[in-house]
Amino acid sequence: MEYSQKVLLKDGRSCVVRSGTEQDAEGVLTNFIATHAQTEFLTTYPDETHITIEQEKAYLKGKTDSKRDVALIAEVDGVITGTAGVDSMGAMDKTKHRAHFGISIDQSWWGIGIGRALTDACIECAKAMGYVQLELEVVADNKRALALYRSAGFIEYGRNPKSFRTREGKWQENVLMRLELTDGN
Repeated sequence: MEYSQKVLLKDGRSCVVRSGTEQDAEGVLTNFIATHAQTEFLTTYPDETHITIEQEKAYLKGKTDSKRDVALIAEVDGVITGTAGVDSMGAMDKTKHRAHFGISIDQSWWGIGIGRALTDACIECAKAMGYVQLELEVVADNKRALALYRSAGFIEYGRNPKSFRTREGKWQENVLMRLELTDGN
């Protein structure tokens, strides 16, 4: 899916939220590795990423060409500051109404509205793609993200107390959240 929207951030700068393209592959990969090094709230560690630039190009092209998925980037002054995406939960009749949402933002860009811009864009894209429900998982200790998702209308529907296990052996509880995008009829 293709998407593009300009958003004014809290600090007065403009942010372009748009579909990632093949030309963005290196910047997206750099951002992915950086964000995964900055926080324990994401699914993987940066050294677990073994994606090449060519694989990232193919991934981004596939998402742009897709009618059921989207990969978005947030760009400020030519710098990729965050990424987000909506991915189908499947094409089978029982699950084709559901999509999963994920987001990551470079820590140096937190607190100025990029998370809100990416979240709103993902909701808009999910609606445009015809999904009825958008779902996510968030580490329970990630209070900022929880507040953002709640303010966007997501509701908690469960918890997984042993969702992640850090390399130090600490368990991280994930909050399962969903947003109804239509009345479901």
